[in-house]
Amino acid sequence: MKRIIAGTIGNCVHVAGTMNFLTLAEKEGYETEFLGIALSIDKVIEKILELNPDIVALSYRLTPEPLEEILIELKEKIERQNINNVKWMFGGTEPTAKIAEKSGIFHKIFYGTEDIDEVIAYLKGKDYKKQEFYPKDLITRINSKYPYPILRHHLGLPSLEKTTEAIEKIAKAEVLDVISIAPDQNAQEYFFEQDKMDHRLDGAGGVPLRSSEDFSKLYEAAQVGNYPLLRCYSGTKNLLPFAEMLKETIDNAWCAVPLFWYSDLDKRGPRTLREAIKENQQVMKWHGDRDIPVEVNDPHHWSLRDAHDAIGVAAAYLAAYNAKKMGVKDYVSQYMFNVPAFMSPQMDLAKMLAKIELVESLEDENFRTYRQARAGLASFPADLNQAKGQLASSAYLAMAIKPHIYHVVGYCEAHHAAGAEEIIESCKIVRGVIRNEFLGTVDMTKNLIVEERKKELIEEANLILEAIKVLNPTVKDPLSDVETLARAVEIGLLDTPQFKGNSAAKGELTTRLVNGALYPYDTREGRVISERERIDRIIKNNEKKSVV
Repeated sequence: MKRIIAGTIGNCVHVAGTMNFLTLAEKEGYETEFLGIALSIDKVIEKILELNPDIVALSYRLTPEPLEEILIELKEKIERQNINNVKWMFGGTEPTAKIAEKSGIFHKIFYGTEDIDEVIAYLKGKDYKKQEFYPKDLITRINSKYPYPILRHHLGLPSLEKTTEAIEKIAKAEVLDVISIAPDQNAQEYFFEQDKMDHRLDGAGGVPLRSSEDFSKLYEAAQVGNYPLLRCYSGTKNLLPFAEMLKETIDNAWCAVPLFWYSDLDKRGPRTLREAIKENQQVMKWHGDRDIPVEVNDPHHWSLRDAHDAIGVAAAYLAAYNAKKMGVKDYVSQYMFNVPAFMSPQMDLAKMLAKIELVESLEDENFRTYRQARAGLASFPADLNQAKGQLASSAYLAMAIKPHIYHVVGYCEAHHAAGAEEIIESCKIVRGVIRNEFLGTVDMTKNLIVEERKKELIEEANLILEAIKVLNPTVKDPLSDVETLARAVEIGLLDTPQFKGNSAAKGELTTRLVNGALYPYDTREGRVISERERIDRIIKNNEKKSVV
């Protein structure tokens, strides 16, 4: 284990940067010791002789002129004591760093403008500017930085040219690890049947990709800067051919596919509910067979349609369960905060922790999960300055779950689609939040209200899951059985207020936000109903219909 000692010299007492560096070093396996503030050069030399460190990190963040004399003294005493078995590192402001440069003492100088990636690279003993520092697959990239999350942002401008230019600009900015390509709806649904496209809608909702060569152009544009990984939404039709094409062209970092959706539930595809579940499971299996990570993005789809919190938690378990059953080995579980937009932070965090506990209960040697956090789009105000505040606030709350991936939502998205500049700025805001968060924060997950609500949601979600299981007791594995899952939707065990009038679903659920959490609600009686009561009503109604 290498040892780093650090402190401030001269009369400098600014220690935040030094302490943050030592925290980073400890996480990378170094033995560290903080020597103190405003150290004399004699004290520094004394400690080096006593502790025999591998690295000595010194900081000075005051007026640069006095530093010159201090470093002359340091250089003389290094030579006098014949200290040549340590590496010297300096951290300060740009003016003081330039003085440190001239001294010739330091093998590494931080100017205060570096990103956390560069600091981590230094501690890992890697060259930050070499391509080899940037792993080309998701899991290795996560492991190279964790507990610091990698960042993801989506991008899909109305033209291929603009999107390609934006990818190159973002890659060169070195602030984003994963670019999620957003094809327009024409591409998602009719990529293999382009004669059915309504070309008046080209560019609606994303980039109009019309050939595999178009996807390859996007990949080539990302081969600069920090070489961000690319991934793309799954198609809403012909999902398997689309998955094959994404793997061949952009080396899709991971697959995102629903379990119930892109069907007659959400009208985003022509498939019936049963067809969608079956094909979506096949897509999971296809990726699992090839060791490609998979995200099943169902939980927030239910919550976005105002399903109460317990359904969102149960859906998170169902999504992960089905991925595991289909042979997925690396599972990306997305935790979308701020859904609904006015949910309280305490209740929001409790819901995510309940999801995490259920999802991660499935882990074993063949099934690993990775947490991906993000803010809900509806929580962003159209006022761009307030939206920046929301971006930072939501990111700070999300850090409580220690995500492996943070999905940055551009602060401008409620106003207009994010271009390269807004994406870069949004990523820098989140990076600032992460930098401060790792200085040490209050553990919000231990809040008693949060813990109580988490426990309640786990119990309620398990009631839903048990109710689904008994729908078809003759089936060996009802939680992955297409017919059973479809019936759970049709009778309302899984339901949303927005399903009203949808022939594929029940559409009878009413929910209400109470004390910052979303509950099932009886409008006739004017009260919240428990999950057990809701399920009992559904089962009794279903039994009556079966008798009739």
